[in-house]
Amino acid sequence: MGSIAEGPLTSLAFCWRLERPDGVGIALTSSDRDIVVDGLQYRSTPGVTPAAISWSLGLEPDSGEVAGALTADALTEVDLALGRWNSARVSLFAVDWTGPDLERILLLTGELGEVAIEGDSFSAELQGAAARLSKAPCPSTSSECRASFGDKRCRVDLAGRTIRTKVTSATDNLLDLEDLVDEKFLFGRLRYLGGENCGVASVILGVNGSQVSLRERPRGALEPGTLVQLREGCDKRFTTCVSRFQNGANFRGEPHLPGTDLLTRYPGG
Repeated sequence: MGSIAEGPLTSLAFCWRLERPDGVGIALTSSDRDIVVDGLQYRSTPGVTPAAISWSLGLEPDSGEVAGALTADALTEVDLALGRWNSARVSLFAVDWTGPDLERILLLTGELGEVAIEGDSFSAELQGAAARLSKAPCPSTSSECRASFGDKRCRVDLAGRTIRTKVTSATDNLLDLEDLVDEKFLFGRLRYLGGENCGVASVILGVNGSQVSLRERPRGALEPGTLVQLREGCDKRFTTCVSRFQNGANFRGEPHLPGTDLLTRYPGG
């Protein structure tokens, strides 16, 4: 593991950096004082420590867990409960804080997995980069488009396909809005632009006048007057891609590929 792990280990401290998908980041250390590494200050959080770190020499994914009290300003219960730290990029290493060059041992790089909150404490799963090997290397064929609406594979220009309005009332996953919502926002995305849910998005599963139903109910308190943004959606069908968006050339599916039901169309099939 390197020279810093030889001899007494009382001078070792854990340091880890978390970067959320929205760009927000935090650097923490288990030391009782802040540590500066490569110009980045790792804030002292003795109550938050990584545990159960496992390495593998083969293709098995490395894994670990970070647990602690909800004391860090950037690791609030609301942000963890809303899933803002889900899939955050993680870099975890051990450092000798007494050494002149802050020699380090890289322990884990990957993503933050499932987060669990119990009372005033939390625990989060750390998934190493090798965890990506468990995913299928090639996409399965499908009659529906596999691209996300508006991404670099879809290439539909999203400019002018969003609106902003305010919430008048909410019951579970049903939101009443100030303005009427067009059917083209079905299967689109609603993003909260204020309040406790700010930055969180959910898929629109139903549109009825000025009311929309979401896939997930808002986890934080949703006050009347909260500003939200709605983006158009797509049902991922080839006919919609061609007729509505004139984007058949970028359709990422196989709409004309025969399915398994072809065998039942003929006697003895």
